Amino acid sequence: MDDRNRLMKAKIPCRETGIQIKRTICDICAPNFHCGIDAYVKDGKVIKVEGTKEHPMNHGLLCTKGAANREYIYRKDRLMTPLRRVGERGEGRFEPISWETAYREIQEQFNAIKEKDGADAVAFFAGYSKWFRPLLKRLAFSFGSSNYGTESSCCWHASDVAWETMANGFAVPDMGRTNTYLGWGYNPYYSNHLGIRGMEAYKARGGKLIIVDVKKTLAAKKFADIFIQVKPGTDGALALGMAKIMIDNGWTDKEYIEKHTHGYEAFAEYVKEFNLEKVERITGADPKMVYEAAKLFATNGPASIHQSASPITQHKNGLQNYRAMNALLGLTGNFDCPGGNFPIMPFSFVYQISGFKTREAQYYEDVRPERTRPLVGELTYPLWGKCVDEMQAIDLSRQILEGSPYPIKGLFGQGMNILMFPDTDLLCEALKKLDFFVAVDLFETPTTRYADIVLPACSSFERSECRVYGGGYAYMTEPVIEPLGESRSDVVILKELAGYLAPQDELLCQGYEAFVDYAFADLSVSVADMKASDLPIHVQEARPPVIGETRIHGCHTPSGKFEFDSELIKSIPKEFGLDSLPTYREEFEDIRAGREFILSTGVRIPNAIHSRLHDVPWLRGLRPNPMADINDEDAARLGIGQGDDIRIETVRSSVQVKANVTSTVMKGTVHLYHGYKEANANALLPANWTDPYSGYPAYKSIGCNIVKC
Repeated sequence: MDDRNRLMKAKIPCRETGIQIKRTICDICAPNFHCGIDAYVKDGKVIKVEGTKEHPMNHGLLCTKGAANREYIYRKDRLMTPLRRVGERGEGRFEPISWETAYREIQEQFNAIKEKDGADAVAFFAGYSKWFRPLLKRLAFSFGSSNYGTESSCCWHASDVAWETMANGFAVPDMGRTNTYLGWGYNPYYSNHLGIRGMEAYKARGGKLIIVDVKKTLAAKKFADIFIQVKPGTDGALALGMAKIMIDNGWTDKEYIEKHTHGYEAFAEYVKEFNLEKVERITGADPKMVYEAAKLFATNGPASIHQSASPITQHKNGLQNYRAMNALLGLTGNFDCPGGNFPIMPFSFVYQISGFKTREAQYYEDVRPERTRPLVGELTYPLWGKCVDEMQAIDLSRQILEGSPYPIKGLFGQGMNILMFPDTDLLCEALKKLDFFVAVDLFETPTTRYADIVLPACSSFERSECRVYGGGYAYMTEPVIEPLGESRSDVVILKELAGYLAPQDELLCQGYEAFVDYAFADLSVSVADMKASDLPIHVQEARPPVIGETRIHGCHTPSGKFEFDSELIKSIPKEFGLDSLPTYREEFEDIRAGREFILSTGVRIPNAIHSRLHDVPWLRGLRPNPMADINDEDAARLGIGQGDDIRIETVRSSVQVKANVTSTVMKGTVHLYHGYKEANANALLPANWTDPYSGYPAYKSIGCNIVKC
């Protein structure tokens, strides 16, 4: 082997090999990461990826998902050309068409719906990725529809609503100064690899960590001073029990309660019933650990709480669970103080807090149509309607099928994933009823099979994209390879489609860079400045958060204080049955529906993010089959061994998967990851099994039986 072949085999970038390193970002998972990537490119193809060492977010680190980007962008099921349906919806039979033909058909069909039933009869939905959402929202508004929604109808927004009812603003831990960190559903090894080093540093300086989880995780084993394992969906009862212990022992901040809170007396009266015996019965938690956790949190301050959004809120009592946890901060005076939880600054750009303000919101507010009808889901979930500026898309199936309070006839789904929704079969029936459905995606998916027109999008390696990061950084990538086939960037699609659906919107029709320059117009940074660097650049206007303002100026709540007893919830009509205190309702007999086990879906695994990576061979090879975690004692009793085929049965449906026998889950519980085409976990949940406060499906507390096949 000569020197050039050795260099080629090692994929060394140099003149001899023709390999170049070009920089981009990973957009596979959540919007607050987008780790920097060094893409090794040869002859216009990505042959290798590594983390960018100089990047301020990941400093060269990549998780298993980011490391699989090459296989992700070259998946065999990539869409390469616009498609038009030729078979029945759901059959997946299409013919290729030109982009112009696709746009003209969308124009004709959506405008026909608009003329007959009004613009709101066309809904616009954004799934993953999230970077294009401001443009999609502006397109919806410029078209005249207020019915814009996102996958946040079941992810994250409920936690925001919970904070809205108590302090009118989301609050996060001041981890650098906290002495006790309560991690509720905290496991960075599986869902936030960049947080591992932070926790290691926190523990090295003597910080105390309490972890509450439904599973015995690696984080609990490695980091926790106190670990409390609970049954799915019972976190609120645990928090209320901890509150009772704190009140009974005088471990509260009386001065803070008196000056800065509202409704304490009613809350203190309510938690009296949550003694350790009741908490143990409901949650399965060790009473001794509950007592020690309450004592440590209340007496070793300042203390803060990390709350994983989905594990806590995806229950029928999920939002109330979250509010009960927040109440611990008010009791102990750990809200809006150094080392406690402090209100976050407004998002700078596309869900990221960077310490500076852009005009992103103004970009779509400038063209917001006058509201003449309620948004989808607003009448079903009125608290959501008061707090969230988008439709509650979990109610979309019902409104399409029933036509009430008005019909939804058209749907534009960009990155929409039907496997996200409960009772997927019901949604499929709804999609069949639509007059016209457009899907935009990188891949052939169960969703695209129901579309009338399918438009091929491209990955972050094939497009230019603006991202901002904590610490005041902004970044504009350039494409590292050409788009595959005839695929186009999501924002190029929206710009071009605007010429057909909203030609009067000159700014939208100018495209993505015009949007970014508009958003950054009040700052010292422009698109040209960002494009001049292959690394994120610092924005001069960035400022650190100011902690303690609510103690001076008050919270933006009806009472002006931190509210144990929510005046916002009290404003909801009583027929909806919403409690203004963070109550815990024992509804598990209803959840179980006579079944033996509680099924919790979506509990994280390290090699997947929703359904995006199940068809990536490298990652699928780490866990080739859909598997359900079942307690080893339960498995032995049922005669189930490791890898056996089992059937999970609920009142709605059933799926067949492999058994993963483990001691990490509690007896009587089963845990199944979601997003598999062949074993759709969310199809097991009835569409109406939702949290009445947020509309979130109760994915993580479903009654089921387990049968060995």
